[in-house]
Order: sequence, then C-alpha cells, then structure tokens
Amino acid sequence: MLSKRHLLTVLTAFAISATTAIPAAALDRRVRIVNQTGYVLVEFYGSNKGSTSWEEDILGRDVLGSGQSVMINFDDGTGYCKFDFKAVFDDGDELIRKNVNICEIGTYTYN
Repeated sequence: MLSKRHLLTVLTAFAISATTAIPAAALDRRVRIVNQTGYVLVEFYGSNKGSTSWEEDILGRDVLGSGQSVMINFDDGTGYCKFDFKAVFDDGDELIRKNVNICEIGTYTYN
C-alpha cells in the first residue's frame, strides 16, 4: 500500500511540474552581439533594469570589429530578462538601447 501511495505522490508531483515549468528558452540569457556598423565596437555594457549603473565593460580589453560577433551570457543571477545595452564605437559614437528582452532574442545586431 505504501508503494502505491509513493507512486501516486511521484506522479502527482511530475504532473504539477510538467504543467508549471518555465520553458527552457525563457531561461536562456545568452545573446549574440553582432557588429555590422563599419566601425569598431570598443566598449559594450549590458545592465539589467534593476541596476543603477552600467557596471563594467563586458568586452574588457577586446574589441568587436565590423562583421564580427560575440556570444554574451547575461545571466547575472537576478532573473531579469530586460536589459539596457550601451555600445561605444571607435569614432566616439554611443548607442543606447533600453528594455531589450534577452530571454526572447538570440541575436542583437548593430548596423
């Protein structure tokens, strides 16, 4: 009898988790940043909507030439999907894009 009760508990838990699970794609916070501008991207920042600063330059000492791309994992442990992006190019231009939903996109292109 204990065996049937245990089996029923396991099956119930499985049914509940199957109907309430978050889709795997919603958890993916990796985004390919593509530079198609004709300029070198020298700094890139991505801050979640709960942050009050740009944090650190994600590229660090690296740069992203025109025609190049880089995969960035934005999973900062906060659970946020909305991020603000700031790109700084070698000609001094800065492009800011707010409220990018990184849980819904796989690629973000500057052109």
